[in-house]
Amino acid sequence: MIRCVLFDLDGTLADTAADLAWALNQLLIQQGRAELPLQEIRKEVSHGGAALIRLGFHIEPDDDGFEPLRQALLSLYKNNICRQTRLMPGMSELLHYLETQGYRWGIVTNKPSWLTDPLIQAMQLQQRAACVISGDQVAEPKPHPASLLMAAEKCDHPAQHCVYVGDAQRDIQAGRAAGMQTLAATFGYLREEDEAANWQADALVHQPDDIRHWLSR
Repeated sequence: MIRCVLFDLDGTLADTAADLAWALNQLLIQQGRAELPLQEIRKEVSHGGAALIRLGFHIEPDDDGFEPLRQALLSLYKNNICRQTRLMPGMSELLHYLETQGYRWGIVTNKPSWLTDPLIQAMQLQQRAACVISGDQVAEPKPHPASLLMAAEKCDHPAQHCVYVGDAQRDIQAGRAAGMQTLAATFGYLREEDEAANWQADALVHQPDDIRHWLSR
């Protein structure tokens, strides 16, 4: 019996790609490089700042200059964190459904709290979410289940009464390891090589309304 729905943030609950793409392109311009198209950046957004630096500059985390570039990217993003970010299409209606039907819902992300918290405040979701768990609140982020278990505790529901929705394989791995049911959000930021059907989620959801249908099955 599912009573709590937990969401990954980037690419599942919220469409943050435009703001992250803006920050990366600003950094590329500053470094004398050409901008990248949004669609190319979008597929990397769920994998964090390191993935964006790897995409934009073709360097790896152990290369000289990688970490200063990553920090510069995150600084640009933090100072422009909600220029174009919105809930994913159809998500507003789903959250309204959950709230009116007595479900609790929360957010579990690997994004650090110094980015998550101002974003959630700017989106005016802080009073609605039963919990907001960021990657730096636990010793090990997803795919480790610690953040999901913390969310279940804060929402006052056992893990088996929770479902986790995410757009990356690590989301499904974390949810399964926590003892939750899982939904793979194919409407999120998937790479071309991602095979969501092989992630062993309990179901694939192609739009937020599919989550409502899954809950009411």
